[in-house]
Amino acid sequence: MRNSLCLLALITLLFSCQSTQTTTKSPRQVSGIYPHLAMYNSQGECGTGAIVPWADRLWVITYAPHWPVYTDDKLYEITPDLQQIVREESLGGTPANRMIHKESQQLFIGPYAVDTARNVRAIPYTDMPGRHTGNARHLTDPENKIYYGTMEEGFYEVDVKTLEHNELYKDRNNEKGRIAQHPKLNANQKLADLPGAHGKGLYSGQGVMVFSNNGEAGKKAKTDFDTEAGVLAEWDGKDWKVARRNQFVEVTGPGGIYGNKNPETDPIWATGFDYKSIILGVRNATTGWDFYRLPKASHSYDGAHGWNTEWPRIRNVGTTEKSDYLMTMHGMFWKFPETFTAKNSAGIRPRSAYLKVIGDFTRWNDQLVFGCDDSAQKEFLNKRKQKGNIEGPGQSNSNLWFTSFDKPDQLGPNTASGSVWLNDKVAANETSEPMLFAGWPKRMAWIQNGGASDTKFVFEVDKMGNQNWDEIKTVALKAGASANVEFTSEEKGEWIRVRSTSKTVATVSFNYSDIDERQNQAAAMFNGLAKVEEANVMGGLLYGLGDNRRALGVSSKTFENGVEKETGYYELDDAFNLVKKEDVKTNTFINEKFAIPENAVDIQESSVLIVDDRDRRWRLPLGSELYEGLTNQAQLRICREVATERDLLSCSGTFYELPAENADGFAKIRPISSHHFRIHDYASYRGMLVMTGIDTDAKAGEHIVRSDDGKAALWLGAIDDLWTLGKPVGRGGPWKNTAVKASVPSDAYLIGFYDKRSLSLSHDSEETVTFKIEVEPIGHGPWMNYKEVQVKPGETFEYEFPTSFQARWIRFVSDKDCSATAWLVYQ
Repeated sequence: MRNSLCLLALITLLFSCQSTQTTTKSPRQVSGIYPHLAMYNSQGECGTGAIVPWADRLWVITYAPHWPVYTDDKLYEITPDLQQIVREESLGGTPANRMIHKESQQLFIGPYAVDTARNVRAIPYTDMPGRHTGNARHLTDPENKIYYGTMEEGFYEVDVKTLEHNELYKDRNNEKGRIAQHPKLNANQKLADLPGAHGKGLYSGQGVMVFSNNGEAGKKAKTDFDTEAGVLAEWDGKDWKVARRNQFVEVTGPGGIYGNKNPETDPIWATGFDYKSIILGVRNATTGWDFYRLPKASHSYDGAHGWNTEWPRIRNVGTTEKSDYLMTMHGMFWKFPETFTAKNSAGIRPRSAYLKVIGDFTRWNDQLVFGCDDSAQKEFLNKRKQKGNIEGPGQSNSNLWFTSFDKPDQLGPNTASGSVWLNDKVAANETSEPMLFAGWPKRMAWIQNGGASDTKFVFEVDKMGNQNWDEIKTVALKAGASANVEFTSEEKGEWIRVRSTSKTVATVSFNYSDIDERQNQAAAMFNGLAKVEEANVMGGLLYGLGDNRRALGVSSKTFENGVEKETGYYELDDAFNLVKKEDVKTNTFINEKFAIPENAVDIQESSVLIVDDRDRRWRLPLGSELYEGLTNQAQLRICREVATERDLLSCSGTFYELPAENADGFAKIRPISSHHFRIHDYASYRGMLVMTGIDTDAKAGEHIVRSDDGKAALWLGAIDDLWTLGKPVGRGGPWKNTAVKASVPSDAYLIGFYDKRSLSLSHDSEETVTFKIEVEPIGHGPWMNYKEVQVKPGETFEYEFPTSFQARWIRFVSDKDCSATAWLVYQ
């Protein structure tokens, strides 16, 4: 009988387990974002500092913006079934360091040491203060010690067994009295005293520890993006040496998070940038540093203060059988070769452009996981009149983004540009640094001889990446002249450089284009958004709530034949529930603080005129005429921050990536996609992009959430879904039957990043008019002559730009007073 009962109990247990396994649901996600995994703090920013697979878990740390001591940021342990465990050992701060110490089998992440049994030990910030930014293997005792570096040049060596530390150099926060002195710290300890500010990377090998920072302190660095900033420095155990005075971020090598396997000989890599282009350095133990340049896809990462660039990485996301190095830098995913050295530099390739702000990434459970910086409550210096007096999110938060391994090849076009010289004084026969030349189907260069004498510009390529250079093209330019060069598919090479035969002031910018194969219609995921011509639409103003409420507040509205009606106040939670609430105070706050500003832009007959905060004038293409009325009625959000320290501009049916003003703002705007939707508002919430402006007949689905009463609805996805909204298109120009003055240039009109561009030029003069067509390929560089055309009375000049043509802005100059039209169509 007892055996029968035991058997019955066993069968019951088995069925119970089977039932549990069958009915257990995976957490819901949208576009690879799981809202329940969002991470919050009570500071002005909550970025993801590091994510590392370890001991069958994914370990994640967040950081506050400037806290060399304690905050309420956490150490998170994510289980394989995506349960989030907040570790009670959490100390907070501003950490972004991580290293796996092989000998002791510990993960060092932030101020924590995690062993293989997931036991966590923490080093108090009172013992080792600073914004921990990097770890490195020890130069003389790597089995027993590791290095810690802080953003303000505090350096420590830590015993991996006891976690006792030795302060090598004092953190500058301590020098400035921001940290209460602790007995374990030496009040008289010396400073590393390096130039620059805002530390980023730390790595060791070849007998040195290498440290990078990407910023500069002071008022000028907060406004002038081309201010001298940053440093790449190295320490030999005794003295510091400046390797290069530029903004640098990542420092690593083929050993990555473990450290180099052959520290005496393995290369050390460093990524950085200046106002011209990306900088890539590689160190050889014998010959020292060699530097290369790559073009920038995005300029949202610029800024001399360094705040806009959050820990770009080079990291192996392959398997133990096959390495696969992924690099993030200036809004682009890059393929990076494991074998990269100065003598073997072939193989770096652009993959695709992205919009997320990524702090770290890794391979975990056969997926790519990105740790992001999504919503900063403070928004820092990112204010502009096109946003109005809009508030930031009520509470800082960020999330993880889970993708497939081929996602880095599937986002935005890899169109990019970068300069090797930009109004630089160049000696006779001086050679520029190499610029990446391989990886784009369409390539051209813009050249200006700003010197007082004629010169020749000689282009050379390194075909194999082995430092053997061959001449491929020579361009002769008179003093003050400019020209453009198109490179054919037969002109191959890994790297390209240029030499001037005479002393001059030179600008040489390389502009590379992808083939944009996107369609003009939106992907199916956007089904449910209301078309611009729809008379009845469900809209609403959005606000990520503060006070640790962790919900999205929605002041819901309907638009019926142009008339706005209040629907009520709703909240969205982390389980995708959109529920009506009785909260007059919050609803009133949203309507007051998130009202869409009037007259943020000026939609004219020819184009969209924008006057920025420095009174610079810019013109953007037009979309449907219907957008003009909706914009004038303040029924469409124009500008809002949806990724930390960069804005999303929605204007006349096109979304644009818009850098902060301290990163040169509208001068570096980039179109993302064009559409035909009536998007009322958009915001970031738990790492998702949320939009209102839903068709009243839209049904709930993967991307559409509707309230139970059916009166409120939202679209949910990821910001990088916008690349599939539709290829950027538009029409317009700086002139349309406009009275123009001779020799007075038109406003700048955006031409960069579009496809299939055509031009029509006409005038009303009774004489032949000569028009100069000038372009600005950089955004903050000189205007260059593209061509001059003569247009007879009553005629129209028609022109199609070559597919390889790429510049950022275009303008026109007439040689006579007249009424003129310069009309461009982008298809």
